[in-house]
Amino acid sequence: MLTATVWHEIFNFTNYGELLALVRNSIVAGAALGIVGGLIGVFVMMRDLPFAVHGISELSFAGASGALLLGVNVVAGSLTGSIIAAVLIGVLGSRARDRNSIIGVLMPFGLGLGVLFLALYKGRAANKFGLLTGQIVAVDTPQLSWLIVTGIVVLLGLLIVWRPLMFASSDPEQAAARGVPVRVLSLVFMVLLGLAVAISVQIVGALLVLSIVVTPAAAALRVATSPWLVPVLSVTFATVSLVGGILLALGGSLPISPYVTTISFLIYLICRTVPASRR
Repeated sequence: MLTATVWHEIFNFTNYGELLALVRNSIVAGAALGIVGGLIGVFVMMRDLPFAVHGISELSFAGASGALLLGVNVVAGSLTGSIIAAVLIGVLGSRARDRNSIIGVLMPFGLGLGVLFLALYKGRAANKFGLLTGQIVAVDTPQLSWLIVTGIVVLLGLLIVWRPLMFASSDPEQAAARGVPVRVLSLVFMVLLGLAVAISVQIVGALLVLSIVVTPAAAALRVATSPWLVPVLSVTFATVSLVGGILLALGGSLPISPYVTTISFLIYLICRTVPASRR
């Protein structure tokens, strides 16, 4: 009986067709985020910045919860917190050891600030919970517009700096010797990463952004090394995780994040077995 109840909580596709119309904005946002997160995640892995993603997400959470408390646009608050964190990490953390120290300081501060704002917020509990773990119906039309515009900015920025950023990420010393502005590129990339993390928080929540910005790219790097195939696979894995997670979450009563993270993790596990089987 207990097993049936739990299964019903996780998967319940009664009136699924009617419910599908309620998450149209979330599906569009998830597809857009899959493209953005998949592409920028490749550079996150190349530059060894997964820890930075988590640090930025904590300040993004603080910005979003502060906006929720003040009654202003949550996406704008999330973007503000992310950009502040990204700039601080980019400017103060030029070396890996310094960067990790800065992130270690920012993470508890951002999380504590966010918890304070949510404790002061007297509105719906679902709004609080959604900032941490995501909400399937959280994306309304104004938020979708913010997400799409921000995603386009990130994609255009990556397109402009793609070649020098790829060079600087793979061999920073050689790139600097060739005259590539490595530090400027690093700061630009951190800002783009901040924007990508901010829009990711709106879908999967602040605690699980890594499943979109890191896991798909890590999986892609397990099965490919081509500079064009890795981004394609990363985008595919991220999009499948997000859209698939949204569609599965619609049939249950749980937050969206467990479905998205489970799909993303399973893809990574499968990709880990591919090289072993080939060997």
